[in-house]
Amino acid sequence: MHYLKLIRPLNLLLLALSFVIFRYGFLKFNNPDAELALSNFQFYLLIAATLLMASGGYIINAIFDQGTDAINKPNSNPVGKQIEESTAYYLFAGLSITGVGIGMYLSNVIQRPGFIIFFILVVSLLYSYSSSLKQIALVGNLVIALLSGFSVLIIGIFDLFPATDDANRRDMTILFSVLYNYALFAFVVTLIREIIKDAEDLEGDCAEGITTFPVRFGLQKTNLLVAVLTFFTILFIGYYSYINFFDNNLNLTFVYVLLLIIAPLIFVFMNVVKAKEKKDYSLLSTILKIVIFFGILSIYIVNLNKTIRG
Repeated sequence: MHYLKLIRPLNLLLLALSFVIFRYGFLKFNNPDAELALSNFQFYLLIAATLLMASGGYIINAIFDQGTDAINKPNSNPVGKQIEESTAYYLFAGLSITGVGIGMYLSNVIQRPGFIIFFILVVSLLYSYSSSLKQIALVGNLVIALLSGFSVLIIGIFDLFPATDDANRRDMTILFSVLYNYALFAFVVTLIREIIKDAEDLEGDCAEGITTFPVRFGLQKTNLLVAVLTFFTILFIGYYSYINFFDNNLNLTFVYVLLLIIAPLIFVFMNVVKAKEKKDYSLLSTILKIVIFFGILSIYIVNLNKTIRG
């Protein structure tokens, strides 16, 4: 159980589920005979590689966060208590190397050996984030947000791009552009959530001398930044939904987005300006995690709506 707590299995499950939704609920839902670069087994290997690197990222973050977690979340981090720090380092190295190894195999499968650099960059960024970047206001938040968005784009990089030729270039470009929009959504909402999590962890970060945005500028300015980012995110999603769903008579999808994505974001916008306590930020962080999940699921709802409409 201590090892499971270390790698956050629920987060890994949601990550794996998002991969499955994008491939089988989007790329193959309405195009079952679509020629993709990876076989089903190879796609599962891509999921495995991503989960292994993410697990390694959680572990290395737990190693460097022992001081802050002892204050912010006393029972959440088993490193240094139930799990030796040296053991945790071995786990990080083993999981990360295995993930990169699978990435090397997949890069050769699609005849793009240079794509191994993506896996190496992910592991490097996860280590750099935990060891130093998270201590710089907004920089660490941006790194995690970029990695969140990249977890969507990597599907297109490995499944669409290598299978693109002159005959299907237009269709593949459209599919990739949809993935790009969802990657942008994941990036922005994750960025907002990471800033809120820093506000939630303010006490421990102050004690350890970690200069996150809330530590450097205070909760009032942090709340203002989150409110502004959330406001423009609501406008963007609302506009995108109107021209892509409402104008195309995808009413089920439009209502879905209004109720399960925009409405929770409005709640975050209205409540973050008056947030002060740790519990306030914890609630908003949880809501944003749910928003990310429903946002990913919406790509399946779009195709389902098209099928129902006939």
